[in-house]
Amino acid sequence: MIRPLLARHLIYPFHERLMKRPTFGYLSELEDSQWLTRAELEKLQEKKLTDLLKSACAHTPWHRERILAAGIDPNGDVTLEDLRTLPVMDKQDAATHGDQMVWHAVPGGTFKYNTGGSSGQPLIFHYGRRRQASDAAGRMRARRWWGVEPGDPEVYLWGAPVELDKIDRVKTLRDRLLNQLVLNAFEMSPASMDAYAKAIQSCQPCCIYGYASSLALFAAHVIERSIRFRLPRLKVVCTTGEPLFEHQRQLIGMAFQAPVANEFGSRDIGFTAHETPEGQMLLMSESIILEVLDAQDRPVAPGETGEAVMTALESHAQPFIRYRTGDMVRVSGDTCREGRGLHVIGEVHGRMTDFIVRSDGTIMHALAVIYVLREVAGVAEFKIVQHTLDDLEVLVVPDAGWQETGKDRIVAGLKKRLGEDVHIDLRLVESIPPEASGKHRYVVSHVALPAALKMAIK
Repeated sequence: MIRPLLARHLIYPFHERLMKRPTFGYLSELEDSQWLTRAELEKLQEKKLTDLLKSACAHTPWHRERILAAGIDPNGDVTLEDLRTLPVMDKQDAATHGDQMVWHAVPGGTFKYNTGGSSGQPLIFHYGRRRQASDAAGRMRARRWWGVEPGDPEVYLWGAPVELDKIDRVKTLRDRLLNQLVLNAFEMSPASMDAYAKAIQSCQPCCIYGYASSLALFAAHVIERSIRFRLPRLKVVCTTGEPLFEHQRQLIGMAFQAPVANEFGSRDIGFTAHETPEGQMLLMSESIILEVLDAQDRPVAPGETGEAVMTALESHAQPFIRYRTGDMVRVSGDTCREGRGLHVIGEVHGRMTDFIVRSDGTIMHALAVIYVLREVAGVAEFKIVQHTLDDLEVLVVPDAGWQETGKDRIVAGLKKRLGEDVHIDLRLVESIPPEASGKHRYVVSHVALPAALKMAIK
């Protein structure tokens, strides 16, 4: 590991400057702005909203048409009330009209990205340097709430590509220079988890970060094996990517003997909110305007649950304005107990998926198979069902970009993840019905986990 002070003050800032990301400047702004009053923060939101709509009108035809149709003057000051006169947009809008939403000449350039596809609807979109800086700085500030500084040793239990290419190897070197140890959440065999435990003990992290379900699974393994960590520097375990249930929080906390904090975000909107030591989920209000709406696009009352509709204030490369995220959240009328003006989210009800089990017993986060489908053009929706260790069913709703070669790419990609002997039944369908419960589940496994690890799942 690199000395934390060297990573914090030299390597990390140099890396961000090299990548042309204003991350540390944005972090400095966030450290000050979080202490603004709620009214002052909402004035800041309106200033950024005015800049966003002006930019969208100038560079993205699809948004310009909608903004002008709503009667908003893009050259004047825009209020939060003005924003609510715009119709909402959704993932289908972004997929269908994406070419008319992208400002390729945005300062710093645009970069293509895919959503994780955990909603069953993968999306290709573009982002810019400012949006990247917003995400990184927001996460740094949240870590500081827990006493973790940039450059402190961190462990990531995260996904990995099927094969490492040159770019991935460069990222691995970068991670080491930034004191970040990445462990593969897609390779959770008993032997792998034993090795991860040794690596974590050796790393002596200040923070551990990963998918909520993968961390819970690893925690169950640690407890079942009676592994006892000695991690005196560990300040917090941060979970992300899916709901964190109370029994999982307790399980992770017991395994690591540290507090557990949940994060809320998405690839398309970015880092959105994080839990504080006081147990509150605080919105990154400087970068996100959050509305919680019912099915008729009306605001729900405090204490009620609705869909999170977000405006990403730093996403100038491809604006997401009044964007239906598909996540359900509960509105809170609370204020931050530590005196910040940031908005408080009552509760996040994210999407759930199952683990996938490989024939050799390796347990894989659902994203291991989702990653394969999100890379294939023309997939509008999908559902993956693991019936047995060697029998996988894949349903795909194709869109106009679908090509027959997509089938071969999906089958080949899944076999790389799960083994060449697995039988894959891939079918094109017109629609995917919900479960009998009425809920949509996009990765479903009927393969039971080992008894000792069942405590990790709901």
